[in-house]
Amino acid sequence: IVASSLAKISRAESVSMRLRQRVRLGDRVLVGAGRYLQAGRGEDQRFRFESRLTCDTESFEMTEVGDGLYCWLHRRIGPDPATLHRIDIRRVRGRLAELGAADPADTAPFLGGMQKILWWARQWFRFTTATAGEVEGEPVWVVTGDWQPGLLPILLPELAAAAKRPEGIRPEDLPDGFPWVTRLSVGRGDLVIRRLEFLAIPGLRPVAATPPEPIVVIDFYETVLDGPVDATAFYYQTASEELVDITEHVVKTMGLMRP
Repeated sequence: IVASSLAKISRAESVSMRLRQRVRLGDRVLVGAGRYLQAGRGEDQRFRFESRLTCDTESFEMTEVGDGLYCWLHRRIGPDPATLHRIDIRRVRGRLAELGAADPADTAPFLGGMQKILWWARQWFRFTTATAGEVEGEPVWVVTGDWQPGLLPILLPELAAAAKRPEGIRPEDLPDGFPWVTRLSVGRGDLVIRRLEFLAIPGLRPVAATPPEPIVVIDFYETVLDGPVDATAFYYQTASEELVDITEHVVKTMGLMRP
Protein backbone atom coordinates (compact mmCIF):
# COMPACT_ATOMS: atom_id res chain seq x y z
CA ILE A 1 0.00 0.00 0.00
CA VAL A 2 2.77 2.44 0.91
CA ALA A 3 4.81 1.64 -2.20
CA SER A 4 1.73 2.05 -4.41
CA SER A 5 0.90 5.40 -2.82
CA LEU A 6 4.45 6.62 -3.45
CA ALA A 7 4.26 5.48 -7.05
CA LYS A 8 0.97 7.32 -7.47
CA ILE A 9 2.69 10.61 -6.60
CA SER A 10 6.02 10.06 -8.32
CA ARG A 11 4.53 8.88 -11.64
CA ALA A 12 1.75 11.44 -11.94
CA GLU A 13 1.98 13.98 -14.75
CA SER A 14 1.25 16.63 -12.14
CA VAL A 15 0.31 16.93 -8.47
CA SER A 16 -1.38 19.75 -6.58
CA MET A 17 -2.28 19.46 -2.90
CA ARG A 18 -2.71 21.54 0.22
CA LEU A 19 -1.58 20.71 3.74
CA ARG A 20 -2.73 21.31 7.29
CA GLN A 21 -0.20 20.63 10.03
CA ARG A 22 -0.06 20.31 13.79
CA VAL A 23 3.23 19.73 15.62
CA ARG A 24 3.87 19.25 19.33
CA LEU A 25 7.40 19.88 20.59
CA GLY A 26 8.00 20.10 24.34
CA ASP A 27 5.30 22.34 25.78
CA ARG A 28 4.63 24.09 22.47
CA VAL A 29 1.98 23.27 19.87
CA LEU A 30 2.49 24.69 16.40
CA VAL A 31 -0.14 24.79 13.68
CA GLY A 32 0.21 25.72 10.07
CA ALA A 33 -0.52 25.15 6.43
CA GLY A 34 1.27 24.64 3.16
CA ARG A 35 1.02 23.47 -0.42
CA TYR A 36 2.79 21.10 -2.76
CA LEU A 37 3.01 21.34 -6.55
CA GLN A 38 4.72 18.95 -8.95
CA ALA A 39 4.87 18.63 -12.72
CA GLY A 40 6.63 16.38 -15.20
CA ARG A 41 8.39 13.05 -14.91
CA GLY A 42 11.98 11.90 -14.75
CA GLU A 43 14.53 14.56 -15.65
CA ASP A 44 11.71 16.95 -16.51
CA GLN A 45 10.11 16.77 -13.05
CA ARG A 46 9.75 20.02 -11.09
CA PHE A 47 8.32 20.62 -7.61
CA ARG A 48 7.55 23.32 -5.07
CA PHE A 49 6.84 22.67 -1.38
CA GLU A 50 5.86 25.47 1.01
CA SER A 51 5.12 25.19 4.72
CA ARG A 52 4.58 27.65 7.56
CA LEU A 53 4.11 26.72 11.23
CA THR A 54 3.34 29.19 14.01
CA CYS A 55 2.85 29.22 17.76
CA ASP A 56 2.22 32.11 20.15
CA THR A 57 5.70 33.59 19.85
CA GLU A 58 7.46 32.11 16.83
CA SER A 59 7.04 31.03 13.24
CA PHE A 60 8.85 28.44 11.13
CA GLU A 61 8.87 28.81 7.35
CA MET A 62 10.19 26.50 4.66
CA THR A 63 10.28 26.66 0.87
CA GLU A 64 11.76 23.91 -1.32
CA VAL A 65 11.88 24.28 -5.10
CA GLY A 66 13.29 21.84 -7.65
CA ASP A 67 13.59 23.67 -10.98
CA GLY A 68 15.22 20.85 -12.97
CA LEU A 69 18.79 22.10 -12.53
CA TYR A 70 18.96 22.91 -8.83
CA CYS A 71 17.00 22.25 -5.67
CA TRP A 72 16.66 25.36 -3.51
CA LEU A 73 16.05 24.97 0.25
CA HIS A 74 15.05 28.11 2.14
CA ARG A 75 14.47 28.00 5.92
CA ARG A 76 13.46 30.63 8.45
CA ILE A 77 13.31 29.23 12.00
CA GLY A 78 11.99 31.62 14.63
CA PRO A 79 14.19 34.67 15.18
CA ASP A 80 17.30 33.02 13.71
CA PRO A 81 18.67 34.28 10.39
CA ALA A 82 17.19 32.57 7.36
CA THR A 83 19.28 30.01 5.47
CA LEU A 84 19.45 29.22 1.76
CA HIS A 85 20.93 25.94 0.52
CA ARG A 86 21.33 24.63 -3.01
CA ILE A 87 21.74 21.12 -4.47
CA ASP A 88 22.96 20.45 -8.02
CA ILE A 89 20.41 17.96 -9.38
CA ARG A 90 22.69 16.81 -12.21
CA ARG A 91 25.31 15.64 -9.71
CA VAL A 92 22.66 13.78 -7.71
CA ARG A 93 21.54 12.08 -10.91
CA GLY A 94 25.12 11.19 -11.75
CA ARG A 95 25.68 9.66 -8.31
CA LEU A 96 22.54 7.55 -8.67
CA ALA A 97 23.87 6.24 -11.97
CA GLU A 98 27.17 5.31 -10.24
CA LEU A 99 25.23 3.48 -7.52
CA GLY A 100 23.33 1.46 -10.13
CA ALA A 101 19.89 2.95 -9.48
CA ALA A 102 17.11 1.51 -11.61
CA ASP A 103 16.16 5.03 -12.70
CA PRO A 104 18.87 7.67 -12.06
CA ALA A 105 16.38 10.35 -13.10
CA ASP A 106 14.33 9.62 -9.97
CA THR A 107 16.07 12.23 -7.81
CA ALA A 108 13.16 13.64 -5.79
CA PRO A 109 13.67 11.39 -2.71
CA PHE A 110 17.13 12.97 -2.24
CA LEU A 111 16.12 16.58 -2.82
CA GLY A 112 12.96 17.77 -1.06
CA GLY A 113 9.22 18.08 -1.27
CA MET A 114 6.56 15.49 -0.50
CA GLN A 115 8.36 12.68 -2.25
CA LYS A 116 11.36 13.04 0.04
CA ILE A 117 9.18 13.01 3.17
CA LEU A 118 7.25 9.93 2.09
CA TRP A 119 10.20 8.01 0.66
CA TRP A 120 12.26 8.48 3.82
CA ALA A 121 9.34 7.43 5.99
CA ARG A 122 9.29 4.17 4.01
CA GLN A 123 13.10 3.90 4.10
CA TRP A 124 13.31 4.18 7.89
CA PHE A 125 10.09 2.48 8.97
CA ARG A 126 8.83 -1.08 8.46
CA PHE A 127 5.10 -0.98 7.68
CA THR A 128 3.48 -4.22 8.82
CA THR A 129 -0.21 -3.57 9.56
CA ALA A 130 -3.10 -2.02 7.66
CA THR A 131 -6.55 -1.40 9.08
CA ALA A 132 -9.65 0.15 7.57
CA GLY A 133 -10.47 3.65 8.80
CA GLU A 134 -11.73 7.08 7.77
CA VAL A 135 -10.22 10.52 7.35
CA GLU A 136 -12.84 13.28 7.21
CA GLY A 137 -15.45 10.75 6.09
CA GLU A 138 -13.33 9.19 3.36
CA PRO A 139 -12.42 5.47 3.56
CA VAL A 140 -8.69 4.90 4.01
CA TRP A 141 -6.16 2.24 4.85
CA VAL A 142 -4.32 3.23 8.05
CA VAL A 143 -0.86 1.71 7.63
CA THR A 144 1.39 1.57 10.70
CA GLY A 145 5.16 1.16 10.79
CA ASP A 146 7.93 0.95 13.36
CA TRP A 147 11.67 1.42 12.97
CA GLN A 148 13.68 -0.84 10.71
CA PRO A 149 15.64 -3.28 12.93
CA GLY A 150 19.01 -1.95 14.05
CA LEU A 151 18.51 1.55 12.62
CA LEU A 152 17.85 3.54 15.80
CA PRO A 153 21.31 2.93 17.39
CA ILE A 154 22.87 4.14 14.13
CA LEU A 155 20.84 7.35 14.07
CA LEU A 156 21.15 7.82 17.85
CA PRO A 157 24.47 6.32 19.01
CA GLU A 158 23.68 7.27 22.61
CA LEU A 159 21.04 4.51 22.58
CA ALA A 160 23.49 1.74 21.67
CA ALA A 161 23.54 0.42 25.27
CA ALA A 162 19.74 0.52 25.53
CA ALA A 163 19.48 -1.50 22.32
CA LYS A 164 21.34 -4.38 24.02
CA ARG A 165 18.84 -4.67 26.89
CA PRO A 166 16.39 -7.60 26.79
CA GLU A 167 13.51 -5.19 26.18
CA GLY A 168 15.55 -3.12 23.71
CA ILE A 169 14.95 0.57 23.07
CA ARG A 170 11.67 1.88 24.48
CA PRO A 171 9.67 4.90 23.28
CA GLU A 172 10.53 6.85 26.45
CA ASP A 173 14.24 6.45 25.61
CA LEU A 174 13.95 8.61 22.49
CA PRO A 175 14.65 12.38 22.56
CA ASP A 176 11.65 14.68 22.68
CA GLY A 177 10.28 15.16 19.17
CA PHE A 178 11.83 11.93 17.81
CA PRO A 179 9.11 9.59 16.41
CA TRP A 180 8.52 6.06 17.65
CA VAL A 181 5.81 5.02 15.17
CA THR A 182 4.67 6.32 11.77
CA ARG A 183 1.12 6.10 10.43
CA LEU A 184 0.03 6.74 6.85
CA SER A 185 -3.63 7.06 5.90
CA VAL A 186 -4.09 6.22 2.23
CA GLY A 187 -7.31 6.36 0.22
CA ARG A 188 -8.78 2.89 -0.20
CA GLY A 189 -10.02 3.66 -3.70
CA ASP A 190 -7.27 5.85 -5.18
CA LEU A 191 -4.22 5.10 -2.97
CA VAL A 192 -3.61 8.83 -2.54
CA ILE A 193 -2.18 9.87 0.83
CA ARG A 194 -4.63 11.69 3.12
CA ARG A 195 -2.69 11.90 6.40
CA LEU A 196 0.82 11.40 7.77
CA GLU A 197 1.38 11.01 11.52
CA PHE A 198 4.44 10.57 13.70
CA LEU A 199 3.79 9.20 17.20
CA ALA A 200 5.99 9.46 20.29
CA ILE A 201 5.90 10.27 24.00
CA PRO A 202 6.13 14.07 24.21
CA GLY A 203 7.68 16.06 27.05
CA LEU A 204 10.99 16.97 28.62
CA ARG A 205 13.25 14.00 29.36
CA PRO A 206 13.26 11.87 31.45
CA VAL A 207 9.63 11.01 30.77
CA ALA A 208 7.29 8.32 32.11
CA ALA A 209 6.36 5.32 30.01
CA THR A 210 2.98 6.10 28.44
CA PRO A 211 1.37 5.10 25.13
CA PRO A 212 2.85 7.06 22.19
CA GLU A 213 0.59 9.79 20.83
CA PRO A 214 0.67 11.91 17.66
CA ILE A 215 3.33 14.63 17.83
CA VAL A 216 3.10 15.49 14.12
CA VAL A 217 -0.09 15.34 12.04
CA ILE A 218 -0.13 16.46 8.40
CA ASP A 219 -3.43 16.34 6.51
CA PHE A 220 -3.42 16.48 2.71
CA TYR A 221 -6.51 17.82 0.98
CA GLU A 222 -7.69 19.36 -2.29
CA THR A 223 -5.41 16.89 -4.05
CA VAL A 224 -5.53 16.95 -7.86
CA LEU A 225 -3.49 14.57 -9.99
CA ASP A 226 -2.73 15.16 -13.68
CA GLY A 227 -4.38 18.58 -13.70
CA PRO A 228 -3.01 21.95 -14.90
CA VAL A 229 -0.18 23.49 -12.85
CA ASP A 230 1.27 26.99 -13.22
CA ALA A 231 4.84 26.48 -14.51
CA THR A 232 5.99 29.75 -12.92
CA ALA A 233 5.69 28.09 -9.49
CA PHE A 234 8.91 26.20 -10.22
CA TYR A 235 10.98 29.31 -10.79
CA TYR A 236 12.92 30.27 -7.66
CA GLN A 237 13.95 33.88 -7.20
CA THR A 238 17.16 33.73 -5.16
CA ALA A 239 16.63 35.25 -1.72
CA SER A 240 18.93 37.84 -0.18
CA GLU A 241 20.41 35.34 2.30
CA GLU A 242 23.90 33.97 1.74
CA LEU A 243 23.83 30.89 -0.48
CA VAL A 244 25.45 27.66 0.71
CA ASP A 245 25.90 24.86 -1.81
CA ILE A 246 25.45 21.49 -0.04
CA THR A 247 25.74 19.27 -3.12
CA GLU A 248 29.01 17.69 -2.00
CA HIS A 249 27.55 16.61 1.34
CA VAL A 250 24.39 15.24 -0.27
CA VAL A 251 26.29 13.25 -2.89
CA LYS A 252 28.76 11.79 -0.38
CA THR A 253 26.00 10.56 1.95
CA MET A 254 23.68 9.14 -0.73
CA GLY A 255 22.66 5.50 -0.89
CA LEU A 256 19.99 3.62 -2.78
CA MET A 257 16.43 3.60 -1.51
CA ARG A 258 14.59 0.37 -0.76
CA PRO A 259 13.17 -1.09 -3.99
